[in-house]
Amino acid sequence: MNKKILVLASILLCFSVFALSAQTSTNAESETAVEQKAPSPVKYIAAALAVGFGCIGGGMAVAKIGSAAMGAMSENPELSGKALPFVGLAEGICLWGFLVGLLIIVL
Repeated sequence: MNKKILVLASILLCFSVFALSAQTSTNAESETAVEQKAPSPVKYIAAALAVGFGCIGGGMAVAKIGSAAMGAMSENPELSGKALPFVGLAEGICLWGFLVGLLIIVL
């Protein structure tokens, strides 16, 4: 599992380096042309990373908390009211990643 995350992070890092180098070359060309406001590709990469890592972290948290909650509920069904809100809190990590990505794009 750790190798997969490391490979994914290195691929994203390489992609972001290529996007940054492409942006600097387009910035040099746009200085001679008419000044236009084009959306930066770095903005979209940052938003994708925020949502992606937020969802990966939220999924890992739901997997751990959900399995522990199901194990606890199998032994004592009265614990369902205490265990399930923790799963909802772990899902909130995905929502925060989405909100950060949306704010990056909008602002």
